[in-house]
Amino acid sequence: MKFALIGYGKMGRMIEEIARQRGHQIVCIIDVDNPEDFDSPAFRSADVAIEFTTPQAAYGNFLKAFARGVKVVSGSTGWKKDHEADVERLIAQGNTLFWASNFSLGVAIFSATSRYLAKLMNRFPNYDVSMEETHHIHKLDAPSGTAITLAEDIVARLDRKDHWEKGRVQAADGSISGRTDCPPDALRIDAIRRDEVPGIHTITYDSPEDCIRITHDAHSRRGFALGAVLAAEFTATHTGLLTTDDLFNF
Repeated sequence: MKFALIGYGKMGRMIEEIARQRGHQIVCIIDVDNPEDFDSPAFRSADVAIEFTTPQAAYGNFLKAFARGVKVVSGSTGWKKDHEADVERLIAQGNTLFWASNFSLGVAIFSATSRYLAKLMNRFPNYDVSMEETHHIHKLDAPSGTAITLAEDIVARLDRKDHWEKGRVQAADGSISGRTDCPPDALRIDAIRRDEVPGIHTITYDSPEDCIRITHDAHSRRGFALGAVLAAEFTATHTGLLTTDDLFNF
């Protein structure tokens, strides 16, 4: 297959390596210094564009790719707040977007487990739920997009929570900000930025009697990159708004 890359940081380079190992062509690479290549014949020839950029750039990249008839796989987070309805309209017009806050197979399994556990815990109101995520010091957003997706899934299934709130944040320099006094109907997400941690997400259900804790701990970013390539392979033959649930059949 022919893939284009939008964004050529660490993740983009790893995606390129894995895609080539799997026999795919990288026909175009677009980064901040060559946006004019959206108009190139090479970009238009791509079966799928794989986009890993920033919350500010992602939606504009979708528009540029769709205008040129190219499907998109995106791992960018933060754009949904302002553009979720816009993207839904674009999909209704016949465009295709595979979006995930995390492409790891392990995270997909972890998410499915968390959704099931949240429904189960409706029967046990003495357990309060919270979340903690840890990432490398270069990650600017807190909480992470994966943590937000996990939290939204829990809130949708656990009757005693109706929203999530940002809790305590420990920055790379060790300074601490944020809050621990979120209201009872909020799911608190704490964030830690430390070293070169690829990503750790822990969901805790705590009661006066005991504690239930589930964790996903990524060993490297390679699992995310492989998942993005698998998503691109899937997207090439599917249409609409796609997710990891479609890819992994959860």
